[in-house]
Amino acid sequence: MKTAVFFIFFLLLAWGNLSEGATSLQSLVPQRNLPEGWSLVDGPKTYTKKTLFERINGQAELFFKYGFQKSVFAIYQNQKDKENQIELDIYDMGSVLHAFGIFSRFRDGEGGGGVGLESFIEGQAGIFYQDKYFIMLYGTESNPDLLKRWSLLISKNIPNSLPPPREIGFFPREGLKTGSVQYFTEGLLGRKYLGRGFQGTYQGKDGAKEPKLFIAIFKNSQEAANALKQYRDDLTRNGKVYQFKAETLRGENVHQGKIFVVQKKSYLLGASGFNEEESGIRMDEFLKNIK
Repeated sequence: MKTAVFFIFFLLLAWGNLSEGATSLQSLVPQRNLPEGWSLVDGPKTYTKKTLFERINGQAELFFKYGFQKSVFAIYQNQKDKENQIELDIYDMGSVLHAFGIFSRFRDGEGGGGVGLESFIEGQAGIFYQDKYFIMLYGTESNPDLLKRWSLLISKNIPNSLPPPREIGFFPREGLKTGSVQYFTEGLLGRKYLGRGFQGTYQGKDGAKEPKLFIAIFKNSQEAANALKQYRDDLTRNGKVYQFKAETLRGENVHQGKIFVVQKKSYLLGASGFNEEESGIRMDEFLKNIK
């Protein structure tokens, strides 16, 4: 009898914790003090890993790769114009790193809105990330100013504000295209052996290919060394290798142009598409930024 009572108590406690988590996410959805003339007409509705396909069938797998935990959805309507609506999705991605990662995959260049840790607001769409949350807003009409007001309203409801992933700060700022830094959970630069990491795109010079700096992140220095050897083998098969020694790889292929990769502890730092002189300058600064 005591065992049965304890079991029931355990189930109620677990259910309570789950409900609390769902309520916590739903509490981020503005429901009071809304912009004048607007009201909540649908939701909030919570989605889990099992039900996310019902909301974003074609993109659910991408969210799963970035650590999706759960999300909440709501629709707001302008009372004077019923066709004028705004859809809101708030995604709990589990960490600020994954929130930035999924944000970086949806952001489309410039268009910063000054909300959260970073935002992109343009036309009918607005996105930003803050703490472990990724937020998407979509309006039936183009109104960036209104989307920013909604974004700020949501941002105020997020209690914590963890700093952005520190690796973003490793990239030299000069020549870096605004909004180009991205985080990939796998297959960095389209190469499985590079695993997870960041890449940033720079302004090209002298007709160079679209140049990039990248940083691949590994569990330890041995894994990084193994990946560097795989990169060398890749270039041997599909390009040219000019140098491979002292944790350094230099080479070239048709798609990336000149390639310069250096191992530093559990990182591989690389430059591709720059001319030789600029490649060295960029890499020197890149290496100095990593403490």
